Amino acid sequence: MFSLAGSFFEDFLIISGLLLVQVAYGANNIFLNCILALGFDHLFLIATGSFIGAVIMLPIAIVLERKKWPKKLTSTMMVQFGLLALGGVTMFQALLMLGIKRTTPAVASAMPNLVPGFVFLMAAILRYEKFSIWCKYSMAKVLGTIVCLGGAIAMSFLQSPALPKMLTILNATYDNTYKDWMMGCFYLLAAIIIVSCIMVLQAATMVNFPAPFSLYVLTTLMGSILTAFVQIIVEGKFDVGTPNLSILSIISIIAAGSAVSSICIVYQTWCVSKKGPLLVSIFSPVQTVCATSFSTILFGQAIGVGSSIGMILMFIGLYIVLWAKTKEGVQSKKSMPLDVEKPLLS
Repeated sequence: MFSLAGSFFEDFLIISGLLLVQVAYGANNIFLNCILALGFDHLFLIATGSFIGAVIMLPIAIVLERKKWPKKLTSTMMVQFGLLALGGVTMFQALLMLGIKRTTPAVASAMPNLVPGFVFLMAAILRYEKFSIWCKYSMAKVLGTIVCLGGAIAMSFLQSPALPKMLTILNATYDNTYKDWMMGCFYLLAAIIIVSCIMVLQAATMVNFPAPFSLYVLTTLMGSILTAFVQIIVEGKFDVGTPNLSILSIISIIAAGSAVSSICIVYQTWCVSKKGPLLVSIFSPVQTVCATSFSTILFGQAIGVGSSIGMILMFIGLYIVLWAKTKEGVQSKKSMPLDVEKPLLS
């Protein structure tokens, strides 16, 4: 009786928590849109936010994973850490922020639905996951990826850009033309491709470094330092930008965002350990719905029919990929076919 009640409570906690995490991610895109409009430099935000996030996660990594640390760091592992930092922190976040600034938080929140399909393609190309044209589940994942990509293209071309009310209030200086909109969509798509590659590399790295929190701390700290150097090289100095705010307000804003992101990462990692990555992935469209709702209610950023169709296509494609991965996993457990292996990346 108590065991059944405990299981129900755990399931309720996981599901409700995952919903809140996606709401937080959707709100975070709104938050980024606003602070970028205030004049914050995106490279400064990445460098400082990543550093604070690494500091927050460090005690958790030490307590939970100290025994999992390898006795020796090889040169291959150091190269992997560097690539994860460059791609997963500097490049991904920079492109994401540039994309948010030039489009809308709703579009930025929809693009991550492409990740499962792209990860499958990257893993198949690099032979981390076997692919066969004779396997219906492999073909279903390809179909889902194509549908997702079609949805992303529909969102890019069919949504007419309009200057959000909030950005007008905050005296935003960039010219949100159609060309600017398309560049923003390109930045977001590039960010998703990069993070898909990073997820494949991360899986390979964790074979010899099976400590996800520690890996996060290492790569985030390296990425923070790398991003600071990039800003110094590109702009000649490490500078916050032009926000008309006090230092205390700036630190508070960045720290709050980093703390929320860190909490979400810890919670999602716990959920993956309990229920697997599939359940976590299923909730990702909630982020898009929340960001769209927040944008419409708070800033009057209307979503056109074209973007709505694109979002629906992306959701359909995402669930096709997730369905195929689930069925493929069940099939591999039952029959272990010769042409399909259980994917390394769940």
